[in-house]
Amino acid sequence: MKLIVLIIFLVINFTGLFIGALYTGEGVGSEWYQDLNKAPWTPPGWFFGVAWTTIMICFSLYMTKLIKVSKRTSYVLLLFVILWMLNVIWNPVFFYWQDAVIGLTVITLLTILIGGMLFLNRRAIKSWSLLLLPYFVWLCVATSLNLFIVIYN
Repeated sequence: MKLIVLIIFLVINFTGLFIGALYTGEGVGSEWYQDLNKAPWTPPGWFFGVAWTTIMICFSLYMTKLIKVSKRTSYVLLLFVILWMLNVIWNPVFFYWQDAVIGLTVITLLTILIGGMLFLNRRAIKSWSLLLLPYFVWLCVATSLNLFIVIYN
């Protein structure tokens, strides 16, 4: 049962990345993105794929554990759906519609919700909470990159 839940979360999370990628187009290689003033701490393009792959594996493991121990499964699943939608919508907002301000709003909300999830569930799943740290840290970095673009472009 636990393996099935993990596989379901992996499929859903990687499907979200795939949908987001469809709307990214050329993404970091696009002329629009290349012409932006970007933060000096912007990682190279290849890093984004590595980061998101790692994050989604860790997040799927985290969600599998949280669903197993939670007494409020429907609340956890609703939050997961909201997080998934925010994660998916950022790519079209930022890359397809090229709207860094709304993108910043989306990623800031996602960062706050992941941070809240990390904080609120730390006692329930103890050291398993460490699996959510890569997501939260990456979102903090990504939010700062998006903010830099909003300020300097």
